Amino acid sequence: MRILLAEDDASQAESIKDWLELDGYSVDWVERGDHAILAAEQHQYDCILLDRGLPKASGDDILKTIRHRNSNTPVIFITAKDAIHDRIEGLDLGANDYLVKPFNLEELSARVRSQLRQHQTQAGQYLTFGNLQLDPQAKTLTQAGQVINLTAKEFQILHKLMQKPEHILTREQLEESLYAWGEEIESNAIEVYIHSLRRKLGTEWVRNVRGVGYRVPELS
Repeated sequence: MRILLAEDDASQAESIKDWLELDGYSVDWVERGDHAILAAEQHQYDCILLDRGLPKASGDDILKTIRHRNSNTPVIFITAKDAIHDRIEGLDLGANDYLVKPFNLEELSARVRSQLRQHQTQAGQYLTFGNLQLDPQAKTLTQAGQVINLTAKEFQILHKLMQKPEHILTREQLEESLYAWGEEIESNAIEVYIHSLRRKLGTEWVRNVRGVGYRVPELS
């Protein structure tokens, strides 16, 4: 899952980014509000973490822009503004949660999980395709009732494919869902993960559309 972090304090941002990546998330970090708006327009995020006091565009401006596009992506304000009226204002603007600095990183993780869980519940808790059932929050997969152990990257690829089973996804689209900005990507990484998925699930469950990309099969 991919998170956008908008925070102008480099030290705090690095700590948050490193912590969330240990939790298995891909994290894109921006220091300016206008860059956060651009990132939210160009990429699909599972959760957005916003400092309210960003340069070039405030966290409030970013949130208004996101909600104006009718996006229901979970947004958590992370801010030093701790007065009650600040919290009320932030939530009334459309934030899903409000976390006051300094905060415990374990609490941040719990709040991110809570928002992802609520968002997933609204969309339906499980993704089911044929005899595959994927739980995005527990990060588990069962096939015909049997648990299939996947690595974090394998899980993310299958999750992406099962979200849009009618679509062919290019290698570039899969790479974007797996890797944060600037993260080194080996040229054959996607092919390696696809091969491993086919070995674990059966070759019929992930199809290669030659010269185009990958998809799960059409069900008759």
